[in-house]
Parts: sequence; C-alpha cells; structure tokens
Amino acid sequence: MIKDKIYFASDFHLGVPTHKDSLVREKLIVSWLESIKEDAKSIYLLGDIFDFWFEYKTVVPKGFVRLLGKLAELTDSGIKIHIIKGNHDMWMFNYLPKEVGVHIIDDKIILEENGKKIFLAHGDGLGPGDFGYKLIKKIFTNSFCQWLFARLHPNFGIGFAHFWSKESRNSNIENPEEFLGEQKEWLASYCKRKQENNPVDYYVFGHQHLPLEIEIDNNCKYINLGDWMHHNSYGVFDGENLELKYFK
Repeated sequence: MIKDKIYFASDFHLGVPTHKDSLVREKLIVSWLESIKEDAKSIYLLGDIFDFWFEYKTVVPKGFVRLLGKLAELTDSGIKIHIIKGNHDMWMFNYLPKEVGVHIIDDKIILEENGKKIFLAHGDGLGPGDFGYKLIKKIFTNSFCQWLFARLHPNFGIGFAHFWSKESRNSNIENPEEFLGEQKEWLASYCKRKQENNPVDYYVFGHQHLPLEIEIDNNCKYINLGDWMHHNSYGVFDGENLELKYFK
C-alpha cells in the first residue's frame, strides 16, 4: 500500500480522570495508530497528548508505555511523527525525540503539501481575549521559571502539577465543550483575521475538545480535531482534501 496520507489528532489527555480510564483510552489510541500505519506517511499530534508532562534531567512521568512504544515502532518503520506542544504538555524537551524518534514543534507552523497550505497549532492563546491564560503561558514557557520548577523534587513537583492539571481537566470531562455559534468560536475569528493577510487552505487546531468544520472563505476551512475523551476524532489529508473522521 502506498503511504500517502497525513493524519492529525490532539487532546488525548492521558493520565486523567483515573489510571483505569486513561489506560482504556490509551489502548484505543494505540489501536487507531495501528489501523493507520499502512498508509500514513506522517502523523501530527497537536498537543495535550498527556494531561501533564515535565522532563527533569533524569526523570519523566511514569506510564504511557503502550503509546510510547507504538510511536517508537512507527518512527522506526519510517513514519514521521511530529508533536506540537499543547498547554498541558509544553514542557517536552529532548526525551521523546531521543527515545521515541518524534519531532517536537514548539509553536504553530504552516505545512505545505501537494500545493496545499495547512496551518497547524494546538490553539491555546490564539484569538481574542483570554488574557489571564496568555500571561500564565508566558510564565510557563519562561526558561528561568522552568529551571526553578526543575529544582523541586519530582515527587512533589509532578504530584503538585498532576493535582492542578486534573482539577482543571476534570471539569471539562464532566462538562464537555458546546458549540455556541460561529460568532463565539474564537479560533474561527482568529482564522478569519489571519486569512486576510496570509491565506492558507486549512487551519487545523485542537484545544477546544469539540470537533468542528467551519468555512472561513470559499477556499479555506477551519477544522478542530476535537479530543479522545469524548469523540475519538481525527483528521486525514489525502493530498487533495483534509477531512474530519471518527475512530470506532
């Protein structure tokens, strides 16, 4: 089979709400990866793969061995895998590239493929408003603040971060995102403003936890990949069209 498709997924949030639930979800994601390996030439994971991830110099969070093993198997077979950092796993550094063979992307990028331009980002901090989070993100991405956090013992640092992350995410697990109309979809607003000066064919984001397809103009579509806590949704580009699909 010809490997000519590009796959996109985001927001696995492995680690919550419980180890049991996370493990079920992880096995499902591994099954999805197994199902696409025959025709995938590359895979883009658009952030929040883990509900929390921080790399100390010699310590990483426990768990996720099935996913990491599958990703390593796929990269060893020649499939290129790229991870764009999300707001829950922005502290990825060199462990996953070294041990798993993935490529880490710090920020948004434009993928050019077969004459199409695809704008990729996790989606956090884009669009109007949300100034509180934008300030917090500057703190979290500051190298000195990261150095300070790394001084904490992993038992405390990772434990504290897991508690904080779970409190934030559990509310979303119980109350998933709802579509409130295109006018209130702030990533769609971001796309429309961006499209005026730097047109592309597709905008692809995660972060919202809600699968969406919105026409930006006659030649451009915004796709939100949704998540794997409620929807098991993903995107696939066949060289001509990028479509939102669901894994059963």
